[in-house]
Amino acid sequence: MEKGLKIKKVLNNNVIIGGHPEHGEVVVIGKGIGFGKKAGDELSGELAEKMFVLKNEREREQYKLLVPHVSERLIEIMNDVMLHIQSRVEAPLNEHIHIALTDHIAFAIKRLKQGFAIDNPFLLETKALYPDEYKIAAEVVDFINKRLNIHLPEGEIGFIALHIYSSVTDSELAAVNQNSRFIGKLISFIEEELRIEIDKESIHFLRLVRHLHYAIERVKSGEEVQEPKRFAEILKEEYPVLYDLAWKLVKIMQKQLQKPVYEAETVYLTMHLHRLVQSKTESVL
Repeated sequence: MEKGLKIKKVLNNNVIIGGHPEHGEVVVIGKGIGFGKKAGDELSGELAEKMFVLKNEREREQYKLLVPHVSERLIEIMNDVMLHIQSRVEAPLNEHIHIALTDHIAFAIKRLKQGFAIDNPFLLETKALYPDEYKIAAEVVDFINKRLNIHLPEGEIGFIALHIYSSVTDSELAAVNQNSRFIGKLISFIEEELRIEIDKESIHFLRLVRHLHYAIERVKSGEEVQEPKRFAEILKEEYPVLYDLAWKLVKIMQKQLQKPVYEAETVYLTMHLHRLVQSKTESVL
């Protein structure tokens, strides 16, 4: 904790508004940091490693608006959650996760108590795309369930994983979520076209999802992918149905992303589709 941080206002036992010598007004989150404190007191540096300081004005103001609508107990639990997440990732967390994830968990708990559960149809795609964040999210769900004696549905692991990935990579949550949904739709299209049900726990599903993810990122960035034309011709001749499906997927990507897609992506997709179909054939034999 930086020296000279004085309390301007105590919002509750776990959140205070402070005056920072360099950043001006900040929001400080930490277990019990506001207990017995008053305006003008200086924060001790003893708990520095267990505090979070929101310096960004937008995040600070949003968090101040959120605090009155969240119980002190949940804020305390979420502080422990953030500490756990930070201990499990190498990059610093974007400040927005304190608002976004706290608000999400509060709403999820409210839905649970009301008897409503929101399905997460892209859970397995998220697990395949962000395995490290998924593991951490599973730990977070288990921790919250034990602390509050509740049972958040498994789908919440996927939602929380997206929050973690977004924060660690400093990406917009909406864009991260959109990618998962788009890949989920591509997978459904493949299943419909090939009239198969893909084993979502298989290595082939994992490879396909990751390939689609990286293909989408390449298209977004305009990265050129080259492949000998002769190889493309061979695949067209050997696997016309799969090549045609790969071509359709490329067209869907072009329409969705509003950017050109190099023909090489069709080649690589055909290869992944061939492995997928081959694995289904082998499992039947």
